[in-house]
Amino acid sequence: MKANETQKKLLVIEDDPGLQKQLRWSFDDCNVAVASDRESALVQIRRHEPAVVTMDLGLPPDPDGATEGLATLQQILALAPDTKVIVLTGNQNHENALKAIDMGAYDFHQKPLDANVLNLIVNRAFYLHRLQKENYKLQQTGSISSVPGLVTGDPGMIRLCQQIERLASSDVTVALLGESGTGKEVLAKALHQLSNRNNKRMIAVNCAAIPETLLEAELFGYEKGAFSGAAKQTPGKIETAQGGTFFLDEVGDLPLSLQAKLLRFLQERVIERLGGREEIPVDVRIVCATHQDLKTMITAGTFREDLFYRLCEISIQIPPVRERMGDAVLLAHHFKNLFRVKEKRQTLNFSQDALDAISNHPWPGNVREIENCIKRAVIMAEGSQITALDLGLKSTDTPEQPATLREVREQAECEVITRALARVNGNIAKAAELLGVTRPTLYDLMNRYGLK
Repeated sequence: MKANETQKKLLVIEDDPGLQKQLRWSFDDCNVAVASDRESALVQIRRHEPAVVTMDLGLPPDPDGATEGLATLQQILALAPDTKVIVLTGNQNHENALKAIDMGAYDFHQKPLDANVLNLIVNRAFYLHRLQKENYKLQQTGSISSVPGLVTGDPGMIRLCQQIERLASSDVTVALLGESGTGKEVLAKALHQLSNRNNKRMIAVNCAAIPETLLEAELFGYEKGAFSGAAKQTPGKIETAQGGTFFLDEVGDLPLSLQAKLLRFLQERVIERLGGREEIPVDVRIVCATHQDLKTMITAGTFREDLFYRLCEISIQIPPVRERMGDAVLLAHHFKNLFRVKEKRQTLNFSQDALDAISNHPWPGNVREIENCIKRAVIMAEGSQITALDLGLKSTDTPEQPATLREVREQAECEVITRALARVNGNIAKAAELLGVTRPTLYDLMNRYGLK
């Protein structure tokens, strides 16, 4: 390989000395390494981590077939899944070229080589590899969201994350309100992880998942002999969270019979186990969540008003995904990258119709629905692209517009920028290219609208 390590790294896998020389000459602006068989190619991959590889499918000991070349391709992509591999094939080998693409190769080029066409393909591969690296850096710096585990680019959600950061240092009781699947549990965990209680436990109880007859014992614990089967003294979940955070999920499903007992705990910060008479002081931070309308439940007489005000010292309304600009596509990219690695899919991207379908779908199940949809598509997709057919989605229209011309223009501009950033998974250079503006201009617009 050439001495200048700042140049673009290209690996040429070719057993013909004449073609080796031709390819070196064609890419004299690159840092070129050469390998003539599978073993030496894998050594070069490990040693130099080239961004792009050109590879003849006809490698020894099978120079007239593609068996060895395809096996080499599989190992390269297993070692370096982000490397862009361009396979070189003969005129009669079109079927194997398509097979290589299906395995995860970036592109193919037929012999005899056209230096100009191959140069164009290679440069495009370098450009795509650089964009992906920039995107990974963006994700690693956490600039998408300041809250652990939350992926968003929506300005409203980013402001909500800033609220969570400010509330984390306080012991105020927080109620997280929103539809199922919007991320209430993620935000509850963030309140704990960002607080000074993070060295203690966070204990969660889902009020909808535990039968009413067992819920009181689950929350407050019980003494030995308190009821049939109570063989030993058992502390409840609230007591177990001592010094940490207690997360009461789906609090709207808490039976009326237990609401009074929970209210007493919130007022006095003491509990009594079932069958016991001793008051036990407990120091915990309370966070609760529900998808139900508690004020409507108060009117209906199914939720205590005094308990509502104790639980909702601070309430945070979490918007559904359909109201978060660009988040559906951003989350889809996130889950695709996550499940691609888990399912050992070398290269997998969304087709244009898939991105359109994701943008237009209302996602009534919110983040949980997106996660399940993308997981299924990653498993079921054939080839290197996820299509709208793989997702099984239908298109819908977009929502209402604001009233004044200036509001229309500003909202449209902000929405277009947010959607463009989501579509390219947060890459500034690519988003600027899509929008037809320079990177400095895009940065100025992002600052104007509070986008990160």
